Amino acid sequence: MTLRECDSAKNKDKLEKLRGQAETFCQRLGRYRMPFAWATVKIMDVISNATIDRDVTDSDSLKGGKSSSMDRKAQLPRRNSERYNTIDDQLCSVSSFKPATITISTIFKQVCPGLCSIKLDMSPVHETPVACLSTELIPLKPVAEKNIRPVKEVLEFPSSEVYVPHNVYRNLLYVYPQRLNLVNRLTSARNITIKIQFMSGEDPTCSLPIIFGKSSGPEFLQEVYTPVTYHNKQVHIIESPDFYEEVKLALPARLTERHHLLFTFYHISCQQKQNQGGSCETLIGYSWLPIVNNDRLQTGQFCLPIVLDRLPINYSLHTPEKLPPQNPPVKWMESHKGLFNLEVQAVSSVHTQDNHLERFFTLCHALEGGATFPLRVREEKIPENKLEHELKLSIISLSSSRLEPLVLFLHLVLDKLFTLIMQPMVIAGQTANLAQIAFESVVSIVISLHNSQELIRDQQGRNSLLATYLYWVFRLPDPPRDMQNADLGNIPSAESRYSTMGRATASAVGSMLLQSRIRSSSNPDIPAPPTSADDAEVKNILSAKGHNNPGSRMSTIVDLNNYQNSTGSTRPSNRKQFHEELALQMVVSTGVCRENAYKYAWFFFELLVKSMAQHVSHLDKHSVPRRNRFSDRFKDDITTIVSVVTAEIGTILVKQQKEVEQAEKVNISLAFFLYDLLSLMDRGFVFQLVKNYCNQMSAKCVSMPTLISMRLEFLRILCSHEHYLNLSLFFSSPASAPASPCPSISSQSSSSCSFQEQQRILGLFELSQEFKQQHYLTGLLLTELSAALDMESEGGKVQRKAINAIYSLLCSHDLDPRCSKPEVRAKVAALYLSLVGIIIDSTNYLDFTVSDTRGGKNKAGVPEDDLENVPPINQSVAMAIAGNPFNTLGRNVLVSMASMVSCTKQGKSVATLAADTSRHLLVCFLWVMKNADRSLIQRWTVEMPPSLLNKLLELLTICVSCFEYGGKQSGDKVSTQALQKSQQAKLQLEEALLRGMGARGEMMKRVGGMDRTIGQRENLRWRKDLTQWRQTNDRQDKTKAELDQEALISGNLATETNLIVLDLLETIVQAVPLAECKDSMVGGVLKVLLHSLTCNQSTTFLSHTFSTLRALVVKFGDLLFEEEAEQCADLCQKVLQYCSSPVDENRSQACATLYLIMRYSYSNASNFSRVKMQVTMSLASLVGKSSDFQEEYLRCSLRTILAYAEEDTEMQNTQLPSQVDELLRNLNSILSDTVKMREFQEDPEMLMDLMYSVILSALFSLSSPCGFPLCCTAGFYFFVVWTVLSLFGALTMNMAEKHNNRKCYTESAMCLVHAAALVAEYLSMLEDHKYLPVGSVTFQNISPNVLEESAVSDDILSPDEDGVCSGRYFTESGLGGLYEAVNEVYKIIIPVLEAHRDFRKLAFTHEKLQRAFDNIIQKGHKRMFGTYFRVGFYGAKFGDLDEREFIYKEPAITHLPEISHRLENFYIQCFGDALVMIKDSTPVDRKQLNPSKAYIQITYVEPFFDDYEMKDRLTNFEKNFNLRRFMYTTPFTKSGRPRGELHEQYKRKTILTTMHAFPYVKTRINVIQKEEFDLTPIEVAIEDMQKKTRELAVATHREQPDAKMLQMLLQGAVGATVNQGPLEVAQVFLNEIPADPKLFRHHNKLRLCFKEFIMRCGEAVEKNKHLITLDQKEYQQELKKNYNRLRESLRPMLERKIPELYKPIIRPRLENSFHRDSFKRLSFRRAQEENS
Repeated sequence: MTLRECDSAKNKDKLEKLRGQAETFCQRLGRYRMPFAWATVKIMDVISNATIDRDVTDSDSLKGGKSSSMDRKAQLPRRNSERYNTIDDQLCSVSSFKPATITISTIFKQVCPGLCSIKLDMSPVHETPVACLSTELIPLKPVAEKNIRPVKEVLEFPSSEVYVPHNVYRNLLYVYPQRLNLVNRLTSARNITIKIQFMSGEDPTCSLPIIFGKSSGPEFLQEVYTPVTYHNKQVHIIESPDFYEEVKLALPARLTERHHLLFTFYHISCQQKQNQGGSCETLIGYSWLPIVNNDRLQTGQFCLPIVLDRLPINYSLHTPEKLPPQNPPVKWMESHKGLFNLEVQAVSSVHTQDNHLERFFTLCHALEGGATFPLRVREEKIPENKLEHELKLSIISLSSSRLEPLVLFLHLVLDKLFTLIMQPMVIAGQTANLAQIAFESVVSIVISLHNSQELIRDQQGRNSLLATYLYWVFRLPDPPRDMQNADLGNIPSAESRYSTMGRATASAVGSMLLQSRIRSSSNPDIPAPPTSADDAEVKNILSAKGHNNPGSRMSTIVDLNNYQNSTGSTRPSNRKQFHEELALQMVVSTGVCRENAYKYAWFFFELLVKSMAQHVSHLDKHSVPRRNRFSDRFKDDITTIVSVVTAEIGTILVKQQKEVEQAEKVNISLAFFLYDLLSLMDRGFVFQLVKNYCNQMSAKCVSMPTLISMRLEFLRILCSHEHYLNLSLFFSSPASAPASPCPSISSQSSSSCSFQEQQRILGLFELSQEFKQQHYLTGLLLTELSAALDMESEGGKVQRKAINAIYSLLCSHDLDPRCSKPEVRAKVAALYLSLVGIIIDSTNYLDFTVSDTRGGKNKAGVPEDDLENVPPINQSVAMAIAGNPFNTLGRNVLVSMASMVSCTKQGKSVATLAADTSRHLLVCFLWVMKNADRSLIQRWTVEMPPSLLNKLLELLTICVSCFEYGGKQSGDKVSTQALQKSQQAKLQLEEALLRGMGARGEMMKRVGGMDRTIGQRENLRWRKDLTQWRQTNDRQDKTKAELDQEALISGNLATETNLIVLDLLETIVQAVPLAECKDSMVGGVLKVLLHSLTCNQSTTFLSHTFSTLRALVVKFGDLLFEEEAEQCADLCQKVLQYCSSPVDENRSQACATLYLIMRYSYSNASNFSRVKMQVTMSLASLVGKSSDFQEEYLRCSLRTILAYAEEDTEMQNTQLPSQVDELLRNLNSILSDTVKMREFQEDPEMLMDLMYSVILSALFSLSSPCGFPLCCTAGFYFFVVWTVLSLFGALTMNMAEKHNNRKCYTESAMCLVHAAALVAEYLSMLEDHKYLPVGSVTFQNISPNVLEESAVSDDILSPDEDGVCSGRYFTESGLGGLYEAVNEVYKIIIPVLEAHRDFRKLAFTHEKLQRAFDNIIQKGHKRMFGTYFRVGFYGAKFGDLDEREFIYKEPAITHLPEISHRLENFYIQCFGDALVMIKDSTPVDRKQLNPSKAYIQITYVEPFFDDYEMKDRLTNFEKNFNLRRFMYTTPFTKSGRPRGELHEQYKRKTILTTMHAFPYVKTRINVIQKEEFDLTPIEVAIEDMQKKTRELAVATHREQPDAKMLQMLLQGAVGATVNQGPLEVAQVFLNEIPADPKLFRHHNKLRLCFKEFIMRCGEAVEKNKHLITLDQKEYQQELKKNYNRLRESLRPMLERKIPELYKPIIRPRLENSFHRDSFKRLSFRRAQEENS
């Protein structure tokens, strides 16, 4: 019925009537509910979809809108199903969950079919909600203000067991009514509800208000009604209604046999009947369920009968099923059958619900005097005399308990067992000692928890539940009752201690509930009153542990201040201590219990430490010294325990190799145990335990790496103690020694030891026996480090562990606020001075890795004796040739060091340390050097021998390299998986192509990319350090902020490292006047400084470095310019390089330094010309090599230097300003030449020509002595020529590097050969040994071009003057880098190696020769060499290139379109549309060209050899090496057309001669001569037929014939459809005898060619017969038929001879006959060679 608002006046009476009816119904039926509809919401979908800010719709519900409720239930996963378990595993971002409104569009009505919708708001809860209620509705901190909507915690019923012990009081009961079976009940009751009550008695007033109410009502109710099950219209009655109500109850802490659940069943009448009165309830019956049965909580499934009329008397004492007979008898529904199904679940921290645990706790309660005998346990009665036996059985059966209840009550179980261990129990007047069996039970529980796969473990394999118990729960067990009665006011009772766990009184439970209302259930920090003043050390331990996480190693304990004795005295001597009893049980345990106890010793060690700490906290610290805190018996037990554990570790290592991990865990546990004992016991006693451990471990027959690894881990933990420095006596004198917290005998004797002032300084840097005795822990750790560095281990694991131990120790010192003062740090650093000596001795093992990200250079140093990996010429030698003999101070110095290391090892198999491990060791060295006393370091360097000083300087060089700043990485995020997958796919494809040596293989090698080499392709997929995705792999998930932070840290570390090195160098320099090795010290310092300038450096460091360099020049200028001339050249180059820096401060510093060098060399050293040459060649080396060279900044710096010279008042009257001006003009001219070179960076051939022209012009300008004063000696002219040749070497090396970038390895090798020839020239002048090469002539078999290097003349040079050629690299060892050449190169090297008796390198040399020859044999004619093209340039736009022709060398199988496309693309960028490519090879007529255009003509050419050359060029290699003559052919006809008929087809051969032979230092060479001659048509035919014949012969006589190639040649030779084939050639030229006698010989030669051709065809057909398969028989028959037809067609022409050629001739004279026969034989042999 619908009533409109506008009609309210008319319907007023009706509205009043309806309102009255509604009020009546609400009064009668308001307490009842009925199910209306239901729906489901998938929370994970809501969270995942709510990340988008929009409303979420239940789409799944929409799809199933018309399905029934049963269908909908079927769609949901079962609770224990696999699908249900995977719901929690779905990845959904809860952190990004936003508040969302959920529209549930499908709600399934219970009453009538139909759909409706409802909206729900879901929002995330803050981590610490303000108004939060626990599951028990107890407010949690922080307590909310009023009128704030509370947040309720929901108790989870997990699908699988959750193993978390009870840590709060919880005693809840859940009741689930399920079904009421009324099928056979003939009643009109249709609307059924159940009233549920929790009764403490049978009186109706005994209903307890402990049932949780709904959110709209009171918190607790006395009764609750289930929803009314409404009848279905289609079915007239519902006989068996189902219920899905959950009733939650808060159980009382103590239950009695009267407590029970009462169920009352009603029928609810909707319409009021006349005889019913005011009640709408019609009673159906009763049922009940006792909560406790035999003192155990009843849970599970039940099916209860129903009483019809009234409840019987004392019904609560019995179950409904076992109710005794009553009078009058009880009337049951359906004859006492079970009709009411329900389920009861309990979540309780009071009731164990496990038989074993229940029995154990009951017996323990009885033992404590809380029960009367006989004791009833379930249905069994136990008398007092059997209590001990039953208790032992219950203790043994604890390990048989189910895991979940055992974990839930773990804390209480362990507490009870520990109480039994400590207290001897009095049972029936007799003392029962249950300690041993209780200890065994603890061990078994520990084992079961560790062996469980469901429980969590930490990184050390420790069970987290046991660790949590130790850190948060454990406290000393209560003392025996006699002691408890004596000190009742001071010791808490068990009642107050376990009020949340055991069976406590209601008042105790109430107090705990009140306390829980003011604190969170998850916060373990319980407020406690302030403690009294304790021992600072123990107090720190107890307080610090309170703030640790449960996963940390040690944590807090429960407050024990109330436990302390108020009198301040110690415990009586007859009182048992828990730590003593525990240690005793560990010692006396046997068998499996002993083995398992030590296997999981960490738990018992931590238990001992915790109990000892609590014991110490109860003592009077001032009256009890450290050595008297514990009894001697306990110390003996500890000694035994440590000895047994150590023996157990050794036994595992010796006998059970597979359980090394278990031994490591036990070893770590023992180390932490002794670590804690240092804070509690006498330090001397603990040190004795450490000594016993080390001695006992050393006696084991264990492999040395494993033994050192164990001891290292042990010592690392001990040295991490907070008082490690005091324990190690880091102070140097007794006067400055701080007092020990409680000094022991050992520590007192140790503190009396001090450093002796008269001790030699060098002894401080050695690991002496005296040092080990005085600084015990430090000495042990450094001894292990030294032993680890001197041994070999798999992967360097032991070395890494040893170095990391020292590294972490020094890091802790650096971060320790107690060591913040410099004087304290100096004393700490003095403790590690012996570490410096160890590191210096271990320099050979360091990884010389340079953190270099520039240019993609190789990062690892390559040993010199690794003949597979060294370059063709040693880079050190190459840079020496380049005019910078000591440029090895860059990254190549590390290669040289690695070479020296390999020589000094003398076969000792010690692996090089990894890069990160080396860096950590160097950090330790730098930290000690930074904080050590400066005066001590200076005195050390003064007394240091020269060899040790050199090692120190080498170590400083390595430090600079290893910590070089690598720049900021790119922040682009690249998927490593995608890169790896794509790179591997690409590499697989390239490997498949490159594996073959055919055309496609050569093409892939050529176009594979400019940044890869052929050598890198070997096993590239497995060499991850060379893959292109390696760099991205390290930073795939790093943000830009993280990359910036890493770059900042790396830069700061590099600067700090270099400043420490610089400080140390200055300290060494200050000691130079006092040292004996003055010369070598200054040179070594300068070497390190120059190496630091080679690396990336900060402006801060550079300013200090240049200041130090200027001080060196002023202080030791004479020594530097006279003795260190080569390093002065390197200094000039580095300073000149920084003169081009874009940073103003760096340029100003470099300019001042360079001018000071010039000024000092002029005024003091009188050798300005040498500096002038060094600066010149340094610039020449820089401009061609350095990619970051800035020309404009260098010009600015040169102007600054000129301004210095002009404004220097002291030098105005000298020649210095003018000479500086002249030098700067020369430098500017070199810069101008390099500008042009940069314009042609994209044209490699032009760039090489320009570089070569710059070489020649520089040689000409610098070699002319006219620019130097006449007073110069011959030695100075020799120096000039040496400089000129060095400049040539520099630019030659730059050319080689650019050739390498283009993969022109042959040309790069030629550059190195020319450089080697230059070294040979010097050697031939300097030394006269038979095994040395005689100048560059020796290299002419490799390349005749090297004869250019023999331009040094002896008439103007004297090799011994001025010491110019006395550099280290101008010796025969400079030739040692040519290992990559073959045969001819090794012919030069082998005599040198033989003279030096270097048999190892000789073996490698011959091995490489063998491999080289094997490759030649295997590859044979498959080897690919270069392809050559003639390129002509025409047009004024080309400038100097106009009308010049070049021969270009290109990679193998380069086609004409490729080179044409490359040149066209480049020159179009230069000339645009003015470029014209000439397509043919006809001669170019200059008159017909457009002057405004630029023309390029490209022609393919082939190497050309005369007949006499072919005798010496037999192999494929010889025909492609040392090439100077090339030929190309041009077809033409007399009519002007290029092609015509056979009888009119001519051919022009053009032979070009180049200036130099290929291969050369360039890839294009000028054409200096051109020859042309024409072939007549018959000569063209002869040439073609000879070519066909040779091809057939080669294909036929191959060792492994190629059937396809042979058939292709046969098809072209005997095929019936070949146009202009052999038959047509014969018909044109052999059909008739020519009329011209001049053609007779050509006619006859062609006839003979055809005869040989027919013979070769026959051989090929027969060969093909043996190669074909069965399906090619018809093809073979066709070939045979065509061959016979061709032979028959050619027979008449081949048998026709020219009579004039066979006429009888006059017999010549005898003296001429020999010559004729010789000529004939020679001609015959030549014809045979041509035919073959």
